[in-house]
Amino acid sequence: MSGDVIVVGGGVIGLTTALVLAESGHRVRLWTRDPVARTTSAVAGALFWPYRIEPAELVDGWLERSLAQYEEMARRPDETGVRVVAGLMTDTSPDGLGAWSGRLGELREARPDELPGGFRQGLRAAVPLIDMPAHLRYLKGRFRAAGGTVELRTAAGLGEPAAEAPVVVNCSGLGARELAADASVRPVRGQLVVVENPGVDEWFVSAVAGSPDMTYIMPQPYGVLLGGTSTENDWDLAPDPADAAAVVARCARIRPSLAGARVLEHRVGLRPARPRVRLEAVPLPGGGRLVHNYGHGGAGVTVAWGCAEDAARLALG
Repeated sequence: MSGDVIVVGGGVIGLTTALVLAESGHRVRLWTRDPVARTTSAVAGALFWPYRIEPAELVDGWLERSLAQYEEMARRPDETGVRVVAGLMTDTSPDGLGAWSGRLGELREARPDELPGGFRQGLRAAVPLIDMPAHLRYLKGRFRAAGGTVELRTAAGLGEPAAEAPVVVNCSGLGARELAADASVRPVRGQLVVVENPGVDEWFVSAVAGSPDMTYIMPQPYGVLLGGTSTENDWDLAPDPADAAAVVARCARIRPSLAGARVLEHRVGLRPARPRVRLEAVPLPGGGRLVHNYGHGGAGVTVAWGCAEDAARLALG
């Protein structure tokens, strides 16, 4: 055995889980098929808000613990990539939020004059908004500082890391379809457009239940991230020009100044969705332990720390 724990998956779930384990004093190796900067997490909108994630009875605790971590990191935004930013979430009632929302000092119903045309209700809140490329660099550096190692390595199966470490944590996201033989894991395709910032300083989100189209505007240090789409069972990673045009048009209806903003980049990511997050430990032959931590869909960043802490406890028995 060459180490205490091997974590499989280099996205935000795997990297945060590996970090929690390493800072608990364990020798941790992180296996990632893709460089951390090229994982699905790197293209996430990364607003702290729960999005299509179950089981509800566990999500609230994950949210509270993750929010506490991000609020602390927001004290050092240049280092961590985490800022607390004000914005508007439409068609959402405070009654539908869990106990985690009690930590938000600026949560309130939006006034009619604060709502864009066509919207009758919304919530104003100041929540963490994460610059994911910067944040992943921060997590990776902190993990290495804690003694962890990152290996660019593709696992053919979970037996492979289990042959090298007594504890394996499977944070492979969409890869769990094959690695864990879990057909319930499916891609939900998201396409985004990054444009130059014409003066946007607040975020905006509107998502219609059952629709593949979303509207979100996220001001980041490198520009404004515009979204998006939510297409079930779509594996296509190529940007679609029609989707991009529709995204910009929807966002420009909310912020007209975005209509003429110069496009900097197109991004596509596949959210690793599942009916409910799989977070459990199973024994391995020979006394080893396998912990599954995957299926977070579009809420991986939002619940990363709460899930990582629970996965670490399961990993260490």
